[in-house]
Amino acid sequence: MKRNFSDLGLLLLRLSFSAMLLTHGYGKFLRLFEPDIKFMDFLGLGATVSLFLAVLGEFIAPILIMIGYKTRLVTLFPIVTMAVAAFIAHADDPFAKKEKALLFLFGFIAIALCGAGKYALDQRFKK
Repeated sequence: MKRNFSDLGLLLLRLSFSAMLLTHGYGKFLRLFEPDIKFMDFLGLGATVSLFLAVLGEFIAPILIMIGYKTRLVTLFPIVTMAVAAFIAHADDPFAKKEKALLFLFGFIAIALCGAGKYALDQRFKK
């Protein structure tokens, strides 16, 4: 019985954090198809590569996390993206500006540590 609630909690954590992050990533995803890509180059890799990495962390990875596919591995993308957002992009900003990125960062760290739980595609592949 206790494990059931833990698995439901993990499902809720995966779905809620991923769905909320998708709202930030969707706009970036659409920007990939614009003829002139304008995006901040935080890592010195160029605007296009930086935008693609942000889309990977904020749009593609959350979809995979929601369905529970390779969850622990895939959470690395939003973790790195949110660490860059909090500590590089908003390094000089007040805490209130960094807070959202930090909340996402710690939420996805928790998912990475706990795994996807029973209600995930990962469990179907284990059998």
